[in-house]
Amino acid sequence: MYRACRHAAPLMPSPIEDRKMGWLNPLKKMPLWGKIALGLILGVVAGAVFGKRAAQLQPLGDMFINAVKMLIVPLIFSSLIAGMTSLKDLKKLGRIGGKTLLIFLATSVLAIMLGILLSNIIRPGVGVSLAGATPEMTLSQPTSQDSPLKTTLMNLIPSNPVKAMAEGNVLQIIVFAILFGVTINLAGDRGKPVQAFFESLAEIMYKMTGIIMEVAPVGVFALMAAVVGQYGLKFLLPLVKVVLAMYFISLVHMVIVFGGALLLVARLNPVRFLKGFLDAIVLAYSTSSSSAALPVSMRCCQENLGVPEDVASLVLPLGATINMNGTAIYQGICAVFLAQAYGIELSFANYATMIMTAILASVGTAGIPGAGLIMLTMVLSSVGIPLEGIALVAGIDRILDMVRSTVNVAGDALAAVLVSASENELDLTCYNRKMKE
Repeated sequence: MYRACRHAAPLMPSPIEDRKMGWLNPLKKMPLWGKIALGLILGVVAGAVFGKRAAQLQPLGDMFINAVKMLIVPLIFSSLIAGMTSLKDLKKLGRIGGKTLLIFLATSVLAIMLGILLSNIIRPGVGVSLAGATPEMTLSQPTSQDSPLKTTLMNLIPSNPVKAMAEGNVLQIIVFAILFGVTINLAGDRGKPVQAFFESLAEIMYKMTGIIMEVAPVGVFALMAAVVGQYGLKFLLPLVKVVLAMYFISLVHMVIVFGGALLLVARLNPVRFLKGFLDAIVLAYSTSSSSAALPVSMRCCQENLGVPEDVASLVLPLGATINMNGTAIYQGICAVFLAQAYGIELSFANYATMIMTAILASVGTAGIPGAGLIMLTMVLSSVGIPLEGIALVAGIDRILDMVRSTVNVAGDALAAVLVSASENELDLTCYNRKMKE
């Protein structure tokens, strides 16, 4: 398994090799997050320079995303089972699960409330008139009349675990993996060979994750070049206020809520949290996917932040599925923006309904690019805002998706750190260690 603060001594090149490859030395010494950020910047430049021709790089980006998605199911399944088998105390398992859900709920409620409050102060929809002028857009609407909570609860238990894995239904995989891991413990000595198998499988998946992350900068470069080449930079101008509001409110949430929780609840340095988790943050921003960043999130939490493996294996996969702070902020901002653009006055009861619906919708939002846009229809429908306005938001959804995914993964890591600290299991030496990479 991942070991906290594990570092291997790098192989030193010979003086001759060092002179020959001297121009590559800065890249070799650059940490993963720096390489990914460089790929992102170069991708934006390439997309702006080459325009639609940059779309030819899309297959390269898709290959990287597919490679990351390939990791998700076996990584979640093996790491969760390994984590569950390491938790012999069922009371501890219940305690950790309860704390995790409480943190998820509290931060999500604060996220949507902050999104609504600051959006009403910034007023991004003022000056935009959508009445009778919004282009039509066809969206797949939920056909079920059941509430989001009822639908989510009914879909927790997989009728066919193999089918759930084939379809990538992460929530069902998590439930089955937890039950499977607990049952291995209950089986005693007869379950130990199966436990050893999944521990070995988890190690293999961690190693595969490291290999695929080596090509992350190239994949991110291709993705950004294709996106900017297709839409251009000027498409943001009419909606720049919405984009700035989303980025500003997300930053405020991370500084005040996340930073405040680390300082006041766990007595930890928020700056150290940011540095230790930066690889996952940059990857989530560039791929717009909480699930795609999950393998790196697990590595960062265990190696850089001192989160024990059993806590990381439970909290992070669960968070990638149901903890969507960024999505909650996004839904609040977009709902207020469209209401203002349509000239609709929202009452206190409307805002309360939006908060409840947004929380439930964010629980059911898959951690993949673009899923939040579909879930936004549920929030808009709950307060009578015309769904056609989503056509305008869809034009900038990718840019908004990037930052909401960033907040999502940071919220997952925050929960893992807080739970570990509350259990007195956080490796403080590792957490407070200065980054050398």
